[in-house]
Amino acid sequence: MTDAPRPQPGELHPPDGPNSGPSTDAGRTVLVGVLGGIISAAGYLVYQRLPDEQRDRLHRQVRGILESRINELRQNFNI
Repeated sequence: MTDAPRPQPGELHPPDGPNSGPSTDAGRTVLVGVLGGIISAAGYLVYQRLPDEQRDRLHRQVRGILESRINELRQNFNI
């Protein structure tokens, strides 16, 4: 058996220490959002510099992936 503290009635999470809780979760959420924004901006800048033929090839690949995924979902849900 372990001596880990059990949550009290009405308590959502057991106390894990000073670095756990809603404030840490909010900070992580903001960090992930900021990193996502930076990565998407960098991807957009790279995309803007691609030659037209590479953009067209990329569009065809994305359309093909989306079509196959949509068809897969339709088969799974019998639509």
